[in-house]
Amino acid sequence: MALVSATEMINKAHAGHYAICAFNINNLEWTKSILEACEAAKSPVILEVSEGAAKYMCGYKTVANMVKNIHDALKITVPVALHLDHGTYDGAKACIEAGFTSVMFDGSHYPFEENLAKSKELIALAHAHGCSIECEVGGIGGSEDGVTSSGEKANPQECATIAALGVDFLAAGIGNIHGIYPADWKGLDLDLLHEIQVATNGKPLVLHGGTGIPYDMVNEAIKRGVSKVNVNTDLQLAFQAATREYILSGKDEDKAKKGFDPRKLLKPGCEAIKAKVTEMTKAFGSYGKAE
Repeated sequence: MALVSATEMINKAHAGHYAICAFNINNLEWTKSILEACEAAKSPVILEVSEGAAKYMCGYKTVANMVKNIHDALKITVPVALHLDHGTYDGAKACIEAGFTSVMFDGSHYPFEENLAKSKELIALAHAHGCSIECEVGGIGGSEDGVTSSGEKANPQECATIAALGVDFLAAGIGNIHGIYPADWKGLDLDLLHEIQVATNGKPLVLHGGTGIPYDMVNEAIKRGVSKVNVNTDLQLAFQAATREYILSGKDEDKAKKGFDPRKLLKPGCEAIKAKVTEMTKAFGSYGKAE
């Protein structure tokens, strides 16, 4: 099975009241670990990459080729989409050209009319290439790739206007934050989420900042229209903790067993990623949905 647009899997999730996990990738190990875990879980999945991570991996074409080749080499049978996360206007265009099957245009920092105009253009371009597209209204708190937001909550009517353009799924700020949530975080505004779902006539919604939100709160959000949950920091923390444990145990210094070999050094972190991916596909309901 080739990489696919995210539209069908997201629509199925929305109808079935579960969510697709969208895991950010950072390198070959991340990609391989997520794909292996989702294949074992029989879970559809979205692999997404930020513009900063794509630059680190030497560009969008490198990322697209890497993901496609790993996907094919592992003989993956579950639906997999390759998605640009928080893309700029130019970045979204470049990813469509590079062979991504899904993109996000984050125009939330523009005046609304400019966000609307750019979204309309990119929706038409993406759909002409068989590519799904996500747009954003409101702000996701914190910083990502140098873009900082105080977490402005979305206006339901603005969400409705963007949704009417034909966007496949919509990110809306409801108090969610990128990275680690502070101790005094007030939680998701689930009432606003419900308003947005009603205003957009049931458009599938996206929850950014999935790391650290209690699973019961995420599942409440899923009941109210969220069909895609973005996760990045959770996998980074799992990888870091397992790698740290391996090094502190001294296993990397075992010359006889070549504990310094990168494949051995990175393996505990990769196994930790797989465990977290499996846990989250079960928590958000996509586990077994590709059987």
